[in-house]
Amino acid sequence: MTELGQVYLVGAGPGDPELLTLKGWRCLQAADVVLHDRLVSSAVLAMANPNALLINVGKAPSRQRYPQAAINALLCEHAQAGKIVVRLKGGDPFVFGRGSEEAQALRAAGIPYTVVPGVSSAIAAPAYAGIPVTHRNLASSFTVVAGQQQTEDAQPNWKVLAQSETLVFLMGVANLPNIVHSLREHGLADTTPAVVIANATTPAQQVVVGCLQNIERLAQDMQPPATLVVGKVAALAHQLDWFVSSAVGEMPFQPGS
Repeated sequence: MTELGQVYLVGAGPGDPELLTLKGWRCLQAADVVLHDRLVSSAVLAMANPNALLINVGKAPSRQRYPQAAINALLCEHAQAGKIVVRLKGGDPFVFGRGSEEAQALRAAGIPYTVVPGVSSAIAAPAYAGIPVTHRNLASSFTVVAGQQQTEDAQPNWKVLAQSETLVFLMGVANLPNIVHSLREHGLADTTPAVVIANATTPAQQVVVGCLQNIERLAQDMQPPATLVVGKVAALAHQLDWFVSSAVGEMPFQPGS
């Protein structure tokens, strides 16, 4: 009987390959099989064991290369064959990454697994745009929201979100009009700072700075993957920008005003 292998649910980070954790790198070095997301950078994949089998199981907004059930089955199949399997996911595996569903499938199959957290774009994207998600004088908390809603039942509580100090929407650029409308409808002022960051932490990073009144227009040409930050801290983007010196937009007010 073949001895069971081991599965590692690894967060690849937000894009910059140097943000991969040391533990994640060690897992890739040991891997026999790597099942990776579509947006994991080629530089991170190049860190894998050169003899490892690389399988792209990534999903695109309009199609799925592998349904989630098929990904779960692949993880189990290779682990049951005695392989060391890395499930390499963008950002962190438990932050909108469906890593928890994969862990449940592995647990049900009796397969050992380890979760290796990654740097989430919920923190990294704002940081690379010069935005701290918390600030002693501006925000003591932040809320992370899935920008893409799958069903009507999955819609967030906009009334509660509109009361948050800092909002970070992941993968929400396609849904930007609805997000902006919902926040304004539930009480956020038109002048509330808002920033969209596309391709965060990579050389292709783009940052558009504005407010709820104009961010939809300013970001209309931006493509996913993108992160939206809403709240007073977003107004610090121009002041604290360190990665990209070409942040553009319209900010007719000062942080803390």
